[in-house]
Amino acid sequence: MSSQDTGIVDEELTPAVTSPDSSDELQIQPAGFLIQMSHDWIIVRASENIDDFLGESHVTLIEEPLSRFVQAQALHDLRNHFSRLSGSTGIARAYRVRLTDDRPRFDIAFQVSGGRVLLEASPSPEQGLGEALGSVGGLIDSLSGQRGEALLDGAARRMRALTGCDHCLVVCGEHSAHSSRGSASAPSEIPDLPAIVADTAAVPVPIFPRKPGDGAIANALLRSPSAASLQHLRDQGIASAISVPLSLDGQVSGVIRCQSGAAIEPNFEMHAAAELFAQMFALRLEIDRLRG
Repeated sequence: MSSQDTGIVDEELTPAVTSPDSSDELQIQPAGFLIQMSHDWIIVRASENIDDFLGESHVTLIEEPLSRFVQAQALHDLRNHFSRLSGSTGIARAYRVRLTDDRPRFDIAFQVSGGRVLLEASPSPEQGLGEALGSVGGLIDSLSGQRGEALLDGAARRMRALTGCDHCLVVCGEHSAHSSRGSASAPSEIPDLPAIVADTAAVPVPIFPRKPGDGAIANALLRSPSAASLQHLRDQGIASAISVPLSLDGQVSGVIRCQSGAAIEPNFEMHAAAELFAQMFALRLEIDRLRG
């Protein structure tokens, strides 16, 4: 199998930083699986739903090399991407990767977090690879000539179009803008949310071995929100959410939050496109500020 067969596309983007209570036992959303490894790719923790995706019990994975459970070519390509992450706080993504012969392809995100290699995967969407990332440049170009509040309003509308969410809130310092489909209300401000919330009605999956205070899991794209946050979202009729930071040169100046009343399938490419839009928009905001 060639590198092309794995469908790998590399992305390095800065993840949104979350800070859940370190005393909580962090869990993952059931739409994907998580593997936590040492730097030599020995598995130290795994989500308890991994049998649904790889056909291997989470118990049997512990203290074993990842190479025992995935195809050699996929592992080779993933490790090559990982080597380019050295010293980075970014997330590498790979799309339509065939990990095993008898399972669907997966979209994968991995990063170095808390001294561990964190690998997350969810089934690849059937169609649309490259469409979201390919549309970002045009969306940013369409903001040309807009300034001040109009620039924020335009970004909210375009991010909502990019993600397909019901409503989008752009917050930058004391300024904000909101775009909604129909009469939908503005997104809720909940600090505990991870980058992607696929379905607030889904039951979170523990990570084995179970233990609280694992800071490596805190930055997972599909980390489950706390029970209180999930309930708060459900009470407001929110089934899914996407969030990305507005950052420039490593300095976070704001956030973009998108929420919907319907559940979604996790889409790592869509989130990468949203991050890219946010980064390019943050640069556009800085240019607008310098122009006075």
